[in-house]
Amino acid sequence: MSNGLDIESLYREFHLDIYRFSLYFSSNKQDAEDITQETFIKAIRNSHTLRDHARAKYWLLSIARHTAIDHLRKKKLKSTLPDLLQKMTNRERKDTLDDHLLFKEQWQEIQSALFRIKPHYRSLLILRGIQEMTIKETAEILEYTELKVRVDFFRAVKILKKELQVLEGVNEDEKDRKSNSRG
Repeated sequence: MSNGLDIESLYREFHLDIYRFSLYFSSNKQDAEDITQETFIKAIRNSHTLRDHARAKYWLLSIARHTAIDHLRKKKLKSTLPDLLQKMTNRERKDTLDDHLLFKEQWQEIQSALFRIKPHYRSLLILRGIQEMTIKETAEILEYTELKVRVDFFRAVKILKKELQVLEGVNEDEKDRKSNSRG
């Protein structure tokens, strides 16, 4: 390419990062593969916009984020969790049945909660919470200030906790316990 961008080496180096982000975001293997592929196609088309090759990972993750949001909009944000869980169930695992069921239940609860959260907050939770990106890296990927990332990540965690409590039915039980302990 004219600017010296070697998309093959970028793909070899970062495709797993892009795929994992896409999988966490979409919760569907096929969608994650599609998003990953589309991300690299967009990267080829827009290679002239990458100014600092040392920042290629963040540039690609930013493209992946926008691609994932667009992809989900096209699918009208319908949940694809049942397909993923069905594939997980059919997969051979060395864990005990109890371990497998616990893992499946926890994964389902987290995915269900993530799907209830706005895509912006979902992106923050995936990048900061799951992929353990720094605030600076996350800000660059999302094209926000570091302060906005800090504040919104705090809000996203709070919302996720609330969603998980609602899913587990803890919300009502906690209210009852708090009122009984005060009275």
